[in-house]
Amino acid sequence: MRIAVFGATGTVGRLVVQQGLERDHEITAFTRNPAGVGAAHPSLTVVTGDVLDVESVQRAIAGQDAVIVALGNGRKGVVRAEGTRTVMEAMRRTGVKRLVCQTTLGAGDSRANLNFLWKYVMFGLLLRPAYADHQRQEMYVREATDLRWTLVRPSAFTDGPATGTFQRGFGAEMSGLALKISRADIAGFLLDQVTDETYLNRAVGISD
Repeated sequence: MRIAVFGATGTVGRLVVQQGLERDHEITAFTRNPAGVGAAHPSLTVVTGDVLDVESVQRAIAGQDAVIVALGNGRKGVVRAEGTRTVMEAMRRTGVKRLVCQTTLGAGDSRANLNFLWKYVMFGLLLRPAYADHQRQEMYVREATDLRWTLVRPSAFTDGPATGTFQRGFGAEMSGLALKISRADIAGFLLDQVTDETYLNRAVGISD
C-alpha cells in the first residue's frame, strides 16, 4: 500500500516508516527534519513541510491509500490535535479515506488515565495542555464521518526506541495495571490497522 506517515521522525513514527518499508509498503514520510527519517530506500519518499500547513500536508497525502498519524506533543501541545485536523482537511481535499491515528491519553481508557495521573503528579500543571490536546485530537477524529478511521491508544508509556518497560510511578503490587508494550509493537499495530477493518470507526488499545 501507499502510506503517508506524519510524525515520521518521532520515536514511534520512525519505527512505522522502518517497519512499513520492511513490509513492502510505499512510504511517504512527512517531516520538518528530513535528515531524521533514516536511510534512503527505493520505496521511501520524504516530503518536507509543516504539519500545520494544509498545502504542504496535501502534497504528502495526494495519491496515498492510507494515512498514519503518529504525532507527538511538540510546540507546546499544538501539533498533535491541530496537526491531526490539518491532515484530515488535506485528506478531504485529496479524497484519501483511511486514517489510523495514534493517541495516548484517551478519555474513558482506564489504563491511559492511570498513566496520565502519575505523570500529572510528576509534572503538575505542565501536563494540562497536553491532556486537553489529546482530547481534542480524539474529538476531531471521531467527528470525521466521511473518513474510515481507527484511533489507536497504546495502553502504557514506554522507555527506549525498541523495548518497553512498566511505567514508573506505580508500586509492584499495581504493576498489573500497566502492560509492557514496546514502541515497536505500537508501530506494528498502527501498520496492521491500515488493512484490518476490525476496529473501523473505533478507538482501540493495542492490548485488546
